[in-house]
Parts: sequence; structure tokens; C-alpha cells
Amino acid sequence: MIFISLIKFRQKPTKEMIAEHLKLVEKEKKEGIKYLGMYWTLGRYDAVAIVEAKDEKTAMKFGLRRGWIRSETLVAVPAEEARKLVE
Repeated sequence: MIFISLIKFRQKPTKEMIAEHLKLVEKEKKEGIKYLGMYWTLGRYDAVAIVEAKDEKTAMKFGLRRGWIRSETLVAVPAEEARKLVE
């Protein structure tokens, strides 16, 4: 399953927070979360993370472990699969 997280920082990120995030990324890789992309953005959201995980519970760990962010996570369905659902 693919998940897109729209992220707002609760506070200005520090080098320590970023270092902790990178440690969590390594831990989460071992738990089955594959990072497909991470981008810092301009506009309403500060960052966007695109991850692949086996299920929703695994993906939820991403935001729950990072108290310094607020996120809205979307489940992404590939367009090819979604088009098959159109009758």
C-alpha cells in the first residue's frame, strides 16, 4: 500500500530533530516501511512523505513517532488500478 503524508512542523526543525528522524527512518525500514520520497515544500504543508507499507497500522507509526509534526495521511491507489473500478 502507498501512503502520502502531508506534514506541518509543530515547531522549527532542529539538526537534532532531523538526526532523530533519520534514525527512525532506518528503524522503520526494518519494520517494513519503505520510503519512496521525502520532500520539503512551500505552501500550506512543510513537507510531503511518500511511503510504502504493508498496511495502515504500519504506516501510522510514521507520524506517531514524530511528536514534532502534524500530518494528514492519504491512501494512494495507482491510477491504473483505480480506472479498472470505473464502470
